[in-house]
Amino acid sequence: MLRIGIPVLGVTDIARAAAFWTAALHLDVSPQWHSETWRTLSHREGKSPALGLMHSTSPPEPRPRLHLDLFTDTAEEQRREVRRLIGLGARAVDWDLYPPEPDFVVLADPDDNLFCVVDLSHAPSDGDEPAA
Repeated sequence: MLRIGIPVLGVTDIARAAAFWTAALHLDVSPQWHSETWRTLSHREGKSPALGLMHSTSPPEPRPRLHLDLFTDTAEEQRREVRRLIGLGARAVDWDLYPPEPDFVVLADPDDNLFCVVDLSHAPSDGDEPAA
């Protein structure tokens, strides 16, 4: 039976990406499916795969059609997590497609892969869905 596996991010620096995403999402680098060009990051509790990192030489897309949404339960938690992620190496993105009252903040990881931090207490945004 076919099933969804894990999201995979293309990155130029596997070690840097693994350091950022393990700290950002409280994951571990798994010894399973591990090579110079691949890392599997797993949930700490159940050790199930959560995210794949694949070496890529192509540049990140400025408006990717597929991206990660990271959820928070409140606006305060969203602000706190955005600050924490920026402290880990993410950067704020000057996003020109925000709706008038967005429930999401667009960030870029150290490899410039865009992702959103979404406040579920405010979701969904009025207007356009996140296009990060």
